[in-house]
Amino acid sequence: MSTSSTSGSRSYRAARDARAALSRASRRAIMTAAVALGATFMLNAQAAAAPAVGQPAPDFVAVDTAGTSHRLSDFAGKFVVLEWTNPGCPFVGKHYGSGNMPATQKAATAKGVVWLSINSTERGHGDYLKPEALAAWMKAQSGAPTALLMDEDGVIGRTYGARTTPHIFIVDPKGTLVYAGGIDSIPSARAEDIKTATNYVNQALGEAFGGKAISAAATRPYGCSIKYKT
Repeated sequence: MSTSSTSGSRSYRAARDARAALSRASRRAIMTAAVALGATFMLNAQAAAAPAVGQPAPDFVAVDTAGTSHRLSDFAGKFVVLEWTNPGCPFVGKHYGSGNMPATQKAATAKGVVWLSINSTERGHGDYLKPEALAAWMKAQSGAPTALLMDEDGVIGRTYGARTTPHIFIVDPKGTLVYAGGIDSIPSARAEDIKTATNYVNQALGEAFGGKAISAAATRPYGCSIKYKT
């Protein structure tokens, strides 16, 4: 074989290898971009799925700490409060330890309101409590929700866009979301702030039962981030 033929063969192989490497790099780049785009689409879809005040509240089914299933639509015709909770959160501790959350629950349910406390803490997190332990904690706090629901996979929480513990949502008898936000107006973990704060839940329910528009229908929730399953 001549020197020129050998040189040409080497050049051909080098060009072929270069094209193959470029093709692999391009495929990787395309796949990376597709994954990133897909992740962005999923995040945007989740964000878009979270209902705003004035929109229908998404229906859901969840099992409580006693193993009983509850469907939101079963409570049609009643006001329903959804409260996200986590015993390991100091902000939750503030409102339960002071008696503020139990008192708010009792005031609501005395009017015929359904109160659903929801725990979306994933099973692998240190704050997670098994159903019986969570129920025991609620009893020890003198809590009085209608039901204490388990949402370990975070499906309900993500659907509503719940971000903190506590985070409160109120659904009216027609199934419309009429309040979303914090328990009150002072975002602190200090129990002494409760007496000077506006309890947004009491205020919203009082206005609704009085036939008035809810004056603060969307407020800023505060507390610990929900320990969602990743």
